[in-house]
Amino acid sequence: MQVIDTHAHWFAPEWVELLEREANVNGATMGRNDQGWSTIAIPGVALVQSFPSDMMDLDYMIGEMDAAGIDLRVFSLTNPMLNWAPPEFGVRLARAYNDACAAAYAKYPQRFRGAMTLPMQSPELAVNELKRAAGLPGICAVYMAMHINGKNLDDKTLWPVYAECEAQALPLCLHPVNPCGIERMRNYHLRNLIGNPHEAAIAAADFIFGGVLDAFPRLEVLLPHAGGTFPWLVGRWDNGVAHRKELRHMKQPASAYLRRFYYDTISHQPQLMRYLIEMVGVDRIVIGSDYNMDAGYPRPVEFVDRIPGLTAQERELILSRNATRLLKRKGEQ
Repeated sequence: MQVIDTHAHWFAPEWVELLEREANVNGATMGRNDQGWSTIAIPGVALVQSFPSDMMDLDYMIGEMDAAGIDLRVFSLTNPMLNWAPPEFGVRLARAYNDACAAAYAKYPQRFRGAMTLPMQSPELAVNELKRAAGLPGICAVYMAMHINGKNLDDKTLWPVYAECEAQALPLCLHPVNPCGIERMRNYHLRNLIGNPHEAAIAAADFIFGGVLDAFPRLEVLLPHAGGTFPWLVGRWDNGVAHRKELRHMKQPASAYLRRFYYDTISHQPQLMRYLIEMVGVDRIVIGSDYNMDAGYPRPVEFVDRIPGLTAQERELILSRNATRLLKRKGEQ
């Protein structure tokens, strides 16, 4: 059994080097922290992101994977992503990252795959890069923020990207960035503890109520953080569909879409995962580590083994078989 980590982050050195050379003339401010790591600050993004060595060094990451019992890791780009950049610079950032993922796969084909990043601030350029990067070796998914500079994911200007994801048989993996309501969540790390899970619910609502999942019936979508607050609000959403004029366009309840999503295991609550399995089916659950963030799991396999009542078959589905099915490209055996 090949254990597959679907939610892990990598700052490709080539991508960071491009930021160091040109971000300061493209709206961001690069610096260094006390540990000597590069940092980036972006106006309107309530986070100064550092680029630590343990999230850049492939050989170090392989050692961490071995210690955690992870065979294969799918890379993705976390905050601040690149939607903040001017479109032309965003394209070059996306190409640098996607090409680096392909190079990492070429060097370690048994250990790494890549989720491409796209310049979603320009959907036309994003589609072009999606078509290009889909041909790169090792690319197995598309990674996208849960809003594009405040634009919700049901915005029709983004639909050509979803159409191309569907055409390429590439799953769409979502991730929070700069969550809504941040002006009231400045204390206690609430931007992460509350803001990020709520972002997943907003993204799911956009896809359900905004008609995205109906328009693209073969589009696969992975929600991080065990779906955030979405699964636990779905009864309230069903009630809204039954009673609210704003949702009269809905042909079926929101709960009918629960199985249109995959969900990672980053909930930090084993009993919650048992409930989620019962709600959506064990075949929709994949593991994630959120490497290397303190909101994630250093040992995601050990967390899975704490889920109450887990059978050997369920364990194998969560650790391996579901991700294998989700990430398989069109035409692959």
